[in-house]
Amino acid sequence: MLTFTNRTALVTGAGRGIGKAIAEALARQGVTVICVSKSADSCGATAAAIVAAGGKAKALAVDVADGAAVAKACEQILAEHPTVDILVNNAGITRDGLVFRMSEDDWSSVIETNLSSCFHWTKNLARPMTRSRWGRIVNIASVSGIMGNAGQANYSAAKAGMIGLTKALAKEFASRSITVNAVAPGFIKTDMTTDFVNNPEVAGKVLDAVPLKRFGEATEIAAMVAFLCSEEAGYITGQVFAVDGGMAM
Repeated sequence: MLTFTNRTALVTGAGRGIGKAIAEALARQGVTVICVSKSADSCGATAAAIVAAGGKAKALAVDVADGAAVAKACEQILAEHPTVDILVNNAGITRDGLVFRMSEDDWSSVIETNLSSCFHWTKNLARPMTRSRWGRIVNIASVSGIMGNAGQANYSAAKAGMIGLTKALAKEFASRSITVNAVAPGFIKTDMTTDFVNNPEVAGKVLDAVPLKRFGEATEIAAMVAFLCSEEAGYITGQVFAVDGGMAM
């Protein structure tokens, strides 16, 4: 077991995939988890599963791309919880396409959901962390933000922006003992990657770029995030951890 002492966490995109695995991993460590997603049904299902397993969780449906909605949600959360000690910015979408065919909406929706949401949640939740002089912020980036990926100009730009934001915030918050790190997953088996994971021809081409020759599991990302949120990771900040089977080395 890692060390957590009466901590409360908020995980965005917690209704499925990596976010769900992160919420469950933190709950198993005794953390109270606020599960956020745009769909009340999906985040509700994650929270219910955590409670059924003996953990502590609640669900909150919020469109993370809507800054005003995030601010209102944070006001509500902080009225119930004096401090959200752990913030995991995981929510993300893809709208893939070559740049000449990419619409303005495809560009802006990915930037707003994947990158601007991190700004909104951090701005609204970090001040109580500074007062308590303890906090953990983990941004779920991607190897696409490190290496770039053809057909994902919007997604790669958003994830690269998350990495820059991580490093800037780490410097801003260090004096208050708040750590800010990023985890950059590679090809992870989730519902977002089902199409190519289940296509042998496509999967084979993808795995050619992965030295470990397999797809990752959401639980492997969650394990890294849980560590970065623990007391044991108190001297780690401003770092980007690629969990990608060796792709970005």
